[in-house]
Amino acid sequence: MGFWVVICVLCVLSKWGVKSFELDEVFRRNSSDVSFLESRSLLESVYGVSAAAVPPNALMVGLTLVQGAAAKGAVCLDGTLPGYHLHRGFGTGENSWLIQLEGGGWCNSLRSCIYRKKTHRGSSTYFEKTIPFTGILSNKAEENPDFFNWNRVKIRYCDGASFAGDSENKAAGLQFRGQRIWLAAMEELMSKGMHDANQALLSGCSAGGLASILHCDEFRSLFPESTKVKCLSDAGLFLDAADVSGGHTLRGFFDGVVNLQVQESLAPKTADPNGDWRDCKLNNERCSASQIHFLQGFRNHMLSAVKGFAASRQNGLFLNSCFAHCQSERQDTWFADDSPIINNKPVAIAVGDWFFDRSSIKAIDCAYPRKVYDEAESP
Repeated sequence: MGFWVVICVLCVLSKWGVKSFELDEVFRRNSSDVSFLESRSLLESVYGVSAAAVPPNALMVGLTLVQGAAAKGAVCLDGTLPGYHLHRGFGTGENSWLIQLEGGGWCNSLRSCIYRKKTHRGSSTYFEKTIPFTGILSNKAEENPDFFNWNRVKIRYCDGASFAGDSENKAAGLQFRGQRIWLAAMEELMSKGMHDANQALLSGCSAGGLASILHCDEFRSLFPESTKVKCLSDAGLFLDAADVSGGHTLRGFFDGVVNLQVQESLAPKTADPNGDWRDCKLNNERCSASQIHFLQGFRNHMLSAVKGFAASRQNGLFLNSCFAHCQSERQDTWFADDSPIINNKPVAIAVGDWFFDRSSIKAIDCAYPRKVYDEAESP
């Protein structure tokens, strides 16, 4: 079974994101109440995971709650039912399934999880009743050439720990049931025809991309050996890299997530008390030469981390140097006239080539900053 990683080598918001003054307003309203990652969750509540404009003709897909989930203890942080959005496949894709695990940060303390359970990241009470299917979820061949006619599913994220963990905190009214949500969702989808799949792709972005890694083997085990199964992680590899102060903030953050059950990782407030990195985090064009040099060090760390993974013939890589997050879910970065490309291929074509074994994909972009998207380094 192959595994695919789509990684933006430098993951901060700028070219394809919202304007910095909009980010300033979000952070200003929440800086005293929640962490930076929870502020990002609020940003996603307002703009969506990808912080990108929704095409006017986007397919809107309704919400389905997993009605039998409560009896299995498979519930969101606040105890409400989990849910998903399903658009049926057609034609040659009738028996093909694409499962997209929603992302949206994590909570790593009682305080942040209590805050989160009152949002659509912790309660189905606040789920949107319909959401747009764009990028890898689009039903249009001109927007999603290889997967447009598959059964496409987006599983909503409401456990705060990448669909992992199985515990509770009764005193705080918190349910940490990500693993049960995963199992209940898979059982539901299998009953709706996924057990007949002749090919299947598990995908996810950010926290959902991490979940795709965590659940890839379980996903493979659902199907017979004759079923073609692969997993895609979009911006789901989080490195234990040193931040601007030399510390390991992300290590401590995930320790909190585990004990309860990236901007923050490289330049968190605790490592940047004077705010020297604030402008750079919000807009890469404001980064100084020394800050760009530091980010290049993170890029080198990333390349070193995936070296062994890249050696496997069945695995795929598409590592670009674009300041955009969740590129598989966004139409402008997935497959559009100005989408980022490496070796003349946008993400959508590269993923299709890898999944269908049309070619080996080990695409590694040149270092940031760059102006021409069809130049690349050799893997």
